[in-house]
Amino acid sequence: MKTVYDVRQLLKKYGTFVYTGDRIGDIELMEMEIDDLFSYKFIHQDDYTFAKLILRKERTRLSRREEKW
Repeated sequence: MKTVYDVRQLLKKYGTFVYTGDRIGDIELMEMEIDDLFSYKFIHQDDYTFAKLILRKERTRLSRREEKW
């Protein structure tokens, strides 16, 4: 797992589709869904850790980009 797309595909396996039209909002919802999947033991710790890192990195990148505007 290397990209946000990969995280979306992981969520899709469990029937979760996230699209709000707001990229940062999507990232936050995906983080919550990943937390839930991990807490119910649907995904392994490795997948959880990689997904959280990818989403955190993307959220930081988007936040910095918005600050420049």
